[in-house]
Amino acid sequence: MPSQFSRKFSRPSAITTLMEDLNQGVRDPNSLMLGGGNPAQIPEVKSRLQNYLESAVADGALLEAVSNYDGPLGSDSFRDALAGLLSDYFGTGVTPQHIALTNGSQSAFFALANLFAGRRADGSLKKILLPMSPEYIGYSDLGVNDDLFISHPAKITLLPDREFKYQIDFDRFVLDDSIGMVLTSCPTNPTGNMLTDSELAELDSRCQQAGVPLLLDCAYGAPFPNILFEDTRLPFNDNIILCLSLSKLGLPGVRCGIVVAAPELISRMANLAGVISLAPGSLGPVITEPMVRSGEILRLSTEVIRPYYKEKSAIMMKALKQAIPDPRFRIHKSEGAIFLWLWFDGLSISSQQLYEKLKNRGLIVVAGHHFFPGISEQSDHINACIRVSYAQPNEVLQQAIKILSEEVNPLYEEQP
Repeated sequence: MPSQFSRKFSRPSAITTLMEDLNQGVRDPNSLMLGGGNPAQIPEVKSRLQNYLESAVADGALLEAVSNYDGPLGSDSFRDALAGLLSDYFGTGVTPQHIALTNGSQSAFFALANLFAGRRADGSLKKILLPMSPEYIGYSDLGVNDDLFISHPAKITLLPDREFKYQIDFDRFVLDDSIGMVLTSCPTNPTGNMLTDSELAELDSRCQQAGVPLLLDCAYGAPFPNILFEDTRLPFNDNIILCLSLSKLGLPGVRCGIVVAAPELISRMANLAGVISLAPGSLGPVITEPMVRSGEILRLSTEVIRPYYKEKSAIMMKALKQAIPDPRFRIHKSEGAIFLWLWFDGLSISSQQLYEKLKNRGLIVVAGHHFFPGISEQSDHINACIRVSYAQPNEVLQQAIKILSEEVNPLYEEQP
């Protein structure tokens, strides 16, 4: 008889399907890959990263790094440099003992989810509360136990110019003994939504009062790569866990996630890392340590990466609204990350059916129903949205919009 672990991870998962689509899109020159989370190829960022890589090769630092194991928390010198940068950013003391490196953020989420939630000795199940859905597709299958997540639909505010925004319904936000952790992405993947400062403060306050850790997934956010189109200031204290990443900076292949939290939790992460992977990879830290130490990582994020994505987002939103003029088509307000969240209200087919029609034409997107983990209440809205990336070159985006409009407009015309 297979173990519970074996049964759980022998089943297909949404995130695996997404990554398979991403691989197909990258390898197939005829695919229009708007489905995955690959960052854009920004020339100035690539040039600087190449310079750092060449320097690490020239002075022997790269060979030295890949010829030896780091400790289970990752490169000591990189963690020291990052602690200095984060101390300045938050205005509070962050030490290397507050930082653990992991083999990508996804592995960090898996570890943290199962440290704070799951089956307890008395047989009850500690769960993870997502303050609102939709949320990141990769959270859905993190738990060794099934049904690990609980969430509620976001409140929807309709905005001018066929836009809308999700907000937390705090009237339904309850922290009781069944909740082991609260988790949210900032900005939100898939929607590009950014929690307001007041929402973040309310989350932080309620979690502290309940003694429940608050995990902020900042893979797209502050302080780097800072793909945020409105200024915000993240809270940080001993009850908050921050997950950062080098991926959206332009280095997804080095698989370097970063956990910033109270030293007691980091010590537990070290024990877990030693068992699972011995040590995280050293390539990302050795390439980026000089830019972390000098602070250039923040300059690149704020002066190059953020305006690059902000401009692309605005161009694509305008083009989509022109290509699909029906008033029932809406786009979530773009406040960060590298995706647009499209709501096809009143369409005669589901987002999964639309995904399949688009895939048959070589356009890869992600059907929206995958992004509602922990939701027990079904609604038409869950099956009426798709996520698209705007990180691809403009000519790819133009072709994608053409195909999308050719599939959607006739359906709307059939339903006046």
